[in-house]
Amino acid sequence: MTESLNLFAGGILVLMLLNCPDWLEKVVAAQREKSRLDYLMERKDRLFENLRKLNFGYHSGKYMEEDFLAIRALFEREARQLLAEIVDLQRERI
Repeated sequence: MTESLNLFAGGILVLMLLNCPDWLEKVVAAQREKSRLDYLMERKDRLFENLRKLNFGYHSGKYMEEDFLAIRALFEREARQLLAEIVDLQRERI
């Protein structure tokens, strides 16, 4: 009984995939078209989110001040590098 249900579910999945090739092509194409600027913007967003989490963790007592300052300095250095590269790429587009 279980084998027949698994076989049936697998068949349904195959039929769905065969009927939706355009969707799969769009997903793959979208992944291939990501530019360096898109990648940097995503990294910037993740980095700023990490900075917010770090600040929250520090204020809630999760980190000691020395650790907080060291990690924040690393994040800020990376942020400066990212923003500089983003500005350079945006200038090249103009």
